[in-house]
Order: sequence, then structure tokens, then C-alpha cells
Amino acid sequence: MPDTVSAPQLSIILPCMNEESGLNELLPLLKSRFPDAEIVVVDDGSTDRSAEVARISGARVISHPHNLGNGAAVKTGARNATGNLLLFMDADGQHNVDDIERLLTKLDEGYDMVVGAREADTHASLPRRLANAFYNRLASLMTGKPILDLTSGFRVARAGHFRQFLYLLPNGFSYPTTSTMAFFRSAFPVAYVPIRARQRSGSSKIRALRDGIRFLIIILKIGALYSPMRLFLPVSTLMFTAGGIHYVRTYLENGRFTNMSMLLFLAAIFTFLMGILSEQISSLHYRHSETQEPVDRTSTDQSG
Repeated sequence: MPDTVSAPQLSIILPCMNEESGLNELLPLLKSRFPDAEIVVVDDGSTDRSAEVARISGARVISHPHNLGNGAAVKTGARNATGNLLLFMDADGQHNVDDIERLLTKLDEGYDMVVGAREADTHASLPRRLANAFYNRLASLMTGKPILDLTSGFRVARAGHFRQFLYLLPNGFSYPTTSTMAFFRSAFPVAYVPIRARQRSGSSKIRALRDGIRFLIIILKIGALYSPMRLFLPVSTLMFTAGGIHYVRTYLENGRFTNMSMLLFLAAIFTFLMGILSEQISSLHYRHSETQEPVDRTSTDQSG
């Protein structure tokens, strides 16, 4: 084991709302396997004994006065954790404690974030798996990098880098989406480790239609922030092509240039210029990331 330091190397952050049964099972396992790690349970307005169970188990508990959302709980945990590495996992029993070592081992290879990528048949119904596959593909196109599991909440990241993006994280259930795309577009190395997720205890708090639309909007927003031309250029090209087709058709039929063709051409030009402007704005964020202090990548064994 490494020499004792004033702050723990690993902080395990568990956002929860009414996860009493899950915490009863999970916390003893975490304390046994990672006795030197800081365990932070963020109680997001639970109405059951979640906070009490966490305190009895020896975890550090931070409570929200009312429900603020899963992303808000993650941000609270990240702000208050003292470790150099932040590991996020669900408190509902989906994630296997044995997989934590695999994520940490992968992180030691020089990555800044490692995500537990759930095997498709282990974590969701068929409609949700299809939706996740669509989101993964769209996000991959926006970032230019293969994204195997955009919505997995089981991940470990270097604290200094993760905190750079707290202002971007939404308060709802899509913090994994935002953080993954932010790391990719800021050129922080990200890796995936395949895992098999368990069936959660209790009912899911994610609503497919409502949160699916939010995921889609967030992907587009983050893509526009970090890779604007991947969004604006295809739209501009599509409008310009439509204008050209409309012009050729109306010219052959009526021998004239119509207002609709002009409108499509102008819209294409304005969209392209907005993309150029957005690229210049996004460069300010890259400059901010590049001026951060170097992150310590020395490995630390946290297993018991």
C-alpha cells in the first residue's frame, strides 16, 4: 500500500434518492474493498432512510434539502470530494464493485476518464437499447470519436479535469452525456471498459420520452459548443443543396430565379457563418483547458 496522505486518492461518489435498500448492500462492500477511499453519499432529497443508512455505514453524507436532480447530486459530490480521482456509480445496485478495480487499472494507463460500458443485453429493455444505440452513434459523429456507452453513470475521472466542466453539467439525468462529450472534445483521453450491469433494485427514475428528448438536445448543445462545424456545416450544406435543386427545377419549368431559392441560399450562407463564429468562441474554452495545472497521473492501489 502507498504511504498515507492527508487527502484520499480515491473518492467514491454515490448520488441517491430513496435508495435505502441499495445502500444497505453496496456500502459494506465498498468499505471492505476500498477501506482507504473516501465514500461520499449525496442524498438528493430522499424520503426514506438513505441518509441514515449511509451515516451508519461510515460514509460521508451531504444532503440536499429537496430533490435537485441526479446531475445536481453529482456536482455536489464532485465539489466536496477531496480525492484526486472521482469515481461515480449508482446507489441502486446496478454496478458491480468488482469492476471498480478494472476501471482504475485502465485509468493508470494514462487516461483521464474511464467509463464502464454496459453490454447491451444487461441494462435495459429493447426500446431503450435502440435509443441508446442511436444516441451513441449521434454523439460519435459530433465528437469524431467512438462512444460505446453515452449514458453510463459508472465512471472514474481525474478530479481536476472533471471539475472544469461542472458548469456545463445539467441538473437532470444526463450528466454522463455532457461529461463524456466534454472530455472528448477537450482532447482528454477517454477509455471504455466493458461491464455487465445488474438489474436495479426499485423503479427507474428516467422517463424514456421526456429524458430521451433532453439527451438529444444536450448532445446537440455540447456538439455545438465543442465541435460547431460538425453541426453547422451539414445543415448549411443541406440548405444550399436544397436551394440549388429548387433553383434548377424552377428555372427549367418557369425560366426564373425564385424567392425560395434565394432564401435557401442565404440561410445556408448565414448558417455557415454562424458555424465559423461558433468555432472561434469554442477556441476560448480550449484555451481555458490548456492553461490548467498538470494532473497527477501516478497510480495508487486502493484495494483492501
